[in-house]
Amino acid sequence: MAKKHGKKYQEALKKIEAALGPDHPGSLTPVRACEVVRDTSTVRFDATVEAHVRLGVDPRHADQIVRGTVSLPNGTGKTVRVLCFVGGDKVREAQEAGADYVGGEDLVQRVQQGWTDFDVAIATPDMMSRVGPLGRILGPRGLMPNPRAGTVTFDVGRAVREVKSGRVEFRTDRYGIVHVAIGKVSFEPQKLQENLAALVEALVRSKPAAAKGQYLRSLYLATTMGPSVPVDVREAAKLTTG
Repeated sequence: MAKKHGKKYQEALKKIEAALGPDHPGSLTPVRACEVVRDTSTVRFDATVEAHVRLGVDPRHADQIVRGTVSLPNGTGKTVRVLCFVGGDKVREAQEAGADYVGGEDLVQRVQQGWTDFDVAIATPDMMSRVGPLGRILGPRGLMPNPRAGTVTFDVGRAVREVKSGRVEFRTDRYGIVHVAIGKVSFEPQKLQENLAALVEALVRSKPAAAKGQYLRSLYLATTMGPSVPVDVREAAKLTTG
């Protein structure tokens, strides 16, 4: 049986339908979509705005997995809890950069016991021999440090500051879709658009050589528990942050 959505959700759908109208039968321009999505939140708190982008790739092939990071110019609006697996003089560097949890073997043991109350994990290369076995715990949660994501590095201070200021990681799921938070409902439309532009640029730069045909297949914006707002992918492909 299909799930019946509540009154607030139905009202949000009507707002999207009204915005589409006869002039936009299938989707909205990125600018208009960023305006509309702010009015579709069905919750009382400051909901997150997410971008869901379906790419023309086949994630079953390793050379078509799209993965990388992007620094959102206006941040995500979320307080990011950063953990650093470090030792020696890197402990102080991580602390001064604003890391929430800093340590070595003590943190490894804590995670082994099931603790994962953080959003991003960073590690220095020399710590990976100890952190590696945590993959079974951190991997499924998307928390495992990875060189490609910039979270395995000796430049710990820089990595912490970038994550705290709005650097986020993206990766295609098994359906070839990327899900990334680009801000909050409280953000001005212009800020949401700038963050969306940065994401689109990063995705285009990360296009695998093996990907054929149309790369940006579909794009939707949605708030926490809210309906999806369709975005014109051709217009989205033109976005720039400059």
